[in-house]
Amino acid sequence: MIVEFLQLKYFQTVAQLEHMTKAAEQLQIAQPSLSKTIARLEEDLGVPLFDRQGRQIRLNAYGKAFLDRVKRAFMELNEGKREIRDLAGLNQGMVTLSVSIPSILPGLLSSFLAQYPDVHFRQYFESPSSMKQQLENGEVDFSISSEPIEGPDIEWRPLITEEIFLVVPPGHPLSGRDSVLLSEVKHEPFISMNAGNGFRDLTDRFCHMAGFTPNICFSVDEPDVIGRLVRQGLGIAFVPALSWLAASPRLSNRLRIIEPTCQRTIGLAWSKRRYLSSAAQRFREFVIQYFATLSSEVERI
Repeated sequence: MIVEFLQLKYFQTVAQLEHMTKAAEQLQIAQPSLSKTIARLEEDLGVPLFDRQGRQIRLNAYGKAFLDRVKRAFMELNEGKREIRDLAGLNQGMVTLSVSIPSILPGLLSSFLAQYPDVHFRQYFESPSSMKQQLENGEVDFSISSEPIEGPDIEWRPLITEEIFLVVPPGHPLSGRDSVLLSEVKHEPFISMNAGNGFRDLTDRFCHMAGFTPNICFSVDEPDVIGRLVRQGLGIAFVPALSWLAASPRLSNRLRIIEPTCQRTIGLAWSKRRYLSSAAQRFREFVIQYFATLSSEVERI
C-alpha cells in the first residue's frame, strides 16, 4: 500500500472541515476529484474514515485516529524542513514566541537583542489554551505564560514566582500601612484589566477567596493606565511584583496582602518534538538566566 502525500493533505482538509464542497474550494480542486481521492485512500487503508449520511460527512473513530497520525507526519516534515534550513543558515535567526504577559517583553527582548542583534522575533499575544495549541501544532518555538501549559510533548519550566501587591492612591487611609488582609478592601473601588484578561481572572479569584466580588470601577487594556488612574485617586489596584519594580517611583503606596496568598508563577513552555534553531536555543538559555536574576530582585522587595 502506497499512500500519497496529496491524499494525506486532502484528507486532513476534509477532516478539519467535515464538508466536501468547502474542502474542495479551499484546496482549489473539483469536488468529484476530491471525493475519488478520499475514496481511494479509504480503499487503500481498508476502512472508512468518515460516516456518511446523504451529503453530510463526519469523521469516525478510524478517521480521528488516522488524523492524529497525519498531523504528526506533517509536523515532522515541517520540523525537518526547519532543521535543514537552520543547518544551511537560511533561517536568519528567527524566534517565534507567544506570551500571555506582554509587559515582560520590552525588558526581556531588549536585553537579549543587546547581545544578539541579528535575531528576529515574531510575537503573538495569546491565552494559555491557545498557546498549547500553537505548541502542539509547531507554530511557535516558545510560550511564556502565567499558567502551566501541559501536554505529553510539552515541557514547561517555571521561571519566577512573583507576589501580587495592592497599590493605593497617595493619602488613602491605608497608604501608611505595610500590609493588609484582602477582605479589608472589599468595599473599595478597584481599577483592573478588562474581563477575559489572564491577570484579571487571577485577581478576581483572589477576591473570591477572600469572600467578595471586587467592585470594578474602571477596567482597561493597558497596565500603565491602571497606575495613572490609581495616582489620580480613582481606586486601588493589584500589581505584580515585576510591574511594581518597574513603576515603583510612581506607585509608592504598596501593600503586601497577608491573606490569602496572592502570587503567580511565570513559566516557559516548548514542544519536545519541535526542532529548536541555534537562535531559539540561545534565547531559551537567556530567558532562564534573565528571570533567575529578576527573582533575586523580587525577593528583596
